[in-house]
Amino acid sequence: MELGRSSGLLLHITSLPTPFGIGDLGPSAYRFADALAKARQRWWQVLPIGPTGFGYSPYSGRSTFAGTSLMISPELLASDGLLSRSDLQDAPAFPDDLVDYSRAVAWKSRLLARAFTRFKSRTRPADYDDYCKAQSYWLDHYASFSALRQHYGDAWPNWPSKHRSDMTRALKFARNKLSARWEAVRFEQYAFEKQWQRLRAYCHQHGIRILGDMPIYVAHDSADVWGTQHQFFLDGAGYPTRVGGVPPDFFSETGQRWGNPLYRWDDMAQDDFAWWRDRFRRTCALFDAIRLDHFRGFESYWSIPASSTTAIKGRWVRGPGKALFNSLASVHEALPIIAEDLGVITDEVRALMDAFAIPGMSVLQFAFDSGDANPYLPHNCREYQVAYTGTHDNDTFMGWLSSAPPQQRRFAAQRLNLVPGQEHWNAIRALMRSRAGLVMTPVQDVLGLDTHARMNTPGTIGNNWQWRMQVHDFDALQSAVGERLAHYTKRHGRAPAGVDLPTRPA
Repeated sequence: MELGRSSGLLLHITSLPTPFGIGDLGPSAYRFADALAKARQRWWQVLPIGPTGFGYSPYSGRSTFAGTSLMISPELLASDGLLSRSDLQDAPAFPDDLVDYSRAVAWKSRLLARAFTRFKSRTRPADYDDYCKAQSYWLDHYASFSALRQHYGDAWPNWPSKHRSDMTRALKFARNKLSARWEAVRFEQYAFEKQWQRLRAYCHQHGIRILGDMPIYVAHDSADVWGTQHQFFLDGAGYPTRVGGVPPDFFSETGQRWGNPLYRWDDMAQDDFAWWRDRFRRTCALFDAIRLDHFRGFESYWSIPASSTTAIKGRWVRGPGKALFNSLASVHEALPIIAEDLGVITDEVRALMDAFAIPGMSVLQFAFDSGDANPYLPHNCREYQVAYTGTHDNDTFMGWLSSAPPQQRRFAAQRLNLVPGQEHWNAIRALMRSRAGLVMTPVQDVLGLDTHARMNTPGTIGNNWQWRMQVHDFDALQSAVGERLAHYTKRHGRAPAGVDLPTRPA
């Protein structure tokens, strides 16, 4: 993984401003790419882009291979002749600062149905069959899962046994008896792929690379678990027997019980982790680099009995370690991975990262609860590391600063030379001047937004994943805010080579 000395912004696709209730791959995504390039940034980081399940969390997706239809741009479908302008004009009034998932899902579903009807009435594009054939190793299973789930209206363990556990029978039924929905799902994935790869190519033309996100676990109610049940800890009815999480710590007396079914790593090793290689190959085809969530779990993971309501009764179990990453290196030798290595990390985890030259992360908000030896302080950042002011799981920097304990605020004021009204810029500049190879800043922090712009609060349900950038924020990013970011980026040696130093903004 080549970091260079660079910087970028973190903004999930759903947070882009559009007239359609949720950010998508349309014009606003291209405007954001333009803003990144103008601000001399080299990276755009996004969250997982798969179809979401419970709570609309991108970390609880229905497929680790598919893209979410919610990100398909109606405007681009219209430009391809699959929707009319009147179709777009009939959009309901959506809030401009939050994602209204229920209404966005309902409206976009109707639009996609119209687009699919028009698609069927035309001569099929030559690349459609090529796409379906090339992606059949996951696409047919996902289309079948989606069609069956809509048909039964329930999670897959509650389906009749003939479709719950007999894959041959289930796939045949979905394709033949539920063919309308089965083919619609394949069309939606084709539309997503075309729009995604078009945007990615545009980013590359402007010197921008896309950093994606791969959760370590997959959701129980997903095509992935349904299609490969023997590789997860499940009982005879398809329900988990062991689930993932983390043990009790300073932040939680009962730990975190995530509820994802755990992998049977020994079984996966029998075919040299074929499912993981497929997953990694697909992810590398979508992104230029990957943030690998909960990297610690690949060395040892916390295994919790599914019957437990908390994480207290879990135990540490050895993970796949080097064997998995040796297998992934057969797909992509360079392993374009950044490890999410936050929290208590053991020497064994560090050794695994070092063995494959995988950089880790540093988060500024964690830097002020101890003294000058704190590894997250800017002066302690390492060259082969990615430094953040905060992540999607943190409050915004300004939100954190307003609620942090007084001692931490004082320490931050001293170490970052905080100036009232400029605190977020002081934090960004401190990381920009550090030794960290890559500096990633959430857009909320560049804009100096408070806690109302927080993306997610771990361990809570509701009011997460909803924040959207408003049009006036977008305008600021393309003008004064972007100019100031460009200045700091160039000043501290993170801009692309040959870029002139912009005039210092007022």
